[in-house]
Amino acid sequence: MQNVRRYADIIASIEGLVWLGLAWSISISVHHGSTEPTLAALFITAALVLFSWAHRPMRYLLRRYHIRKRRTDMWIHILALPLLLAMFFHIMVEATLGSAWLPPKMLLFNLLASAGWMTYVMTLFIKFVIHSIKTSHK
Repeated sequence: MQNVRRYADIIASIEGLVWLGLAWSISISVHHGSTEPTLAALFITAALVLFSWAHRPMRYLLRRYHIRKRRTDMWIHILALPLLLAMFFHIMVEATLGSAWLPPKMLLFNLLASAGWMTYVMTLFIKFVIHSIKTSHK
């Protein structure tokens, strides 16, 4: 059972990293004025999605309850909370400083999503360490 949870944690962490890479590539593309970073990230993401859909053992593994639960937790950390916080912080900065100096909303979202992903990964690591200590004492 612990292996399933560990696999679920690893898969959810990697998936979150892939989606973060795609989001950051959008900001990099806007900054450079070129679509190559976004296209490269889209191709990598599409290849991983195609592989996980076409490879039967991977498809069965991704259907398990623990993996779906971990992926939902990951999405909350890198999508739901950062979207709400980015909107709130953007409104607060615009009201305080005006629109003269205002970072792009996508950059603010990327920073918050990266912080959320790091929080998610660190939480999983701390849970893993605590569980390892508990099982070693038994």
